[in-house]
Amino acid sequence: MKSGLVFEEFSVGDQFRSQGRTITEADVVSFAGLSGDYNPLHTDAQFARETPFGERIAHGMLVAAVGSGLASWMGIFSGTTIALMEQVVQYRGAVKFGDTVYLVLEVLEKKETSKKDRGVVRFASRLFNQDDEMVIDGEWRLLMKRQATTEV
Repeated sequence: MKSGLVFEEFSVGDQFRSQGRTITEADVVSFAGLSGDYNPLHTDAQFARETPFGERIAHGMLVAAVGSGLASWMGIFSGTTIALMEQVVQYRGAVKFGDTVYLVLEVLEKKETSKKDRGVVRFASRLFNQDDEMVIDGEWRLLMKRQATTEV
């Protein structure tokens, strides 16, 4: 697939699926250190055994951040994104250590702006685990570059 799609190259209904990425204990430990979120649900195996999950799970924000990375790996935003304007995240399921997640983006809406060099694209952003169970249901609104035009 061509990388760096511009506003005009997206159509409502287009879908893009990323490769998978396995969430590891090292990811969770690193995220806890970076964020300062040492909730025992993520970091204490003994504590987590007594929860409804029965084991430690990844931070929801870690999984959402991995989704952003998966989008980057797709290449469709490479050099053409001006800004991530909004991100809505609804957690639908737990991600356990060793789960592999993938991202599916679907174009929901496109809006022109008053500036001719950019437009807004709204995407459904859904993360699934290796069993195709949705773990995050969300939306992203991105400000995207438009094709260069020459005015006569």
